[in-house]
Amino acid sequence: MSRPDSVESTIVDLDEVHLRLDSAAGPVNILRGLNLRIQPGERVGVVGPSGSGKSTMMMVMAGLERPTGGTVRVAGQDLGRLDEDGLARFRRDHVGIVFQAFHLVPTMTALENVAIPLEFAGAADAFDRARSGLEAVGLAHRLSHYPGQLSGGEQQRVALARAFVAEPSLLLADEPTGNLDIGTGATIVELLFDLAERRGTTLVLITHDPSLADRCDRTVRLMDGRIVDDGLAARAERERVAGD
Repeated sequence: MSRPDSVESTIVDLDEVHLRLDSAAGPVNILRGLNLRIQPGERVGVVGPSGSGKSTMMMVMAGLERPTGGTVRVAGQDLGRLDEDGLARFRRDHVGIVFQAFHLVPTMTALENVAIPLEFAGAADAFDRARSGLEAVGLAHRLSHYPGQLSGGEQQRVALARAFVAEPSLLLADEPTGNLDIGTGATIVELLFDLAERRGTTLVLITHDPSLADRCDRTVRLMDGRIVDDGLAARAERERVAGD
């Protein structure tokens, strides 16, 4: 299905985004004028060699890294206008993040880890919703287990449940299967796409796996801090062929 690409219809809008960091050897340009629009409900794969800026772009979308130039709008909000507290509230209300390294709190049970964002939001039913979230990823029998008592695949399932439990409009996943074996990774991928589809969540997926990127609606390619292909032409061609 063709999607309009107007600013009003986008959930992510990067406009000439630059990020330059200072180092002992001089300034380093990490992002070099990114322009990207992502529509609500779209699934976008992000690929490119190590050091191309993929993870940094994701951090910028999440408001975890401030660009040195350009505009970042996510879910209708200009992130450059928010202070740190405002950015934290923005992430709480709109963004779910899944990292390669899980990032669970080791002293909290699976249930407590998933309930964290809901508690921060003041949800009275935080633990009931966290329990439902863990049930959705097949971990109803692991509610009281700590991360150290869980396998890598189970820990990533907890991370998925935590990312989805607050029903974010945007989910950012950075190599979510990178620390898992092939079989476990495939299971996590199925859960990720299934949850995103059922909840209508926009998904931005960073991956080195071309077959995984191909499952998305389009693939964005980065090279040396620049977007060299936004995937729109390939998506339009697929839609044209499907319509014939």
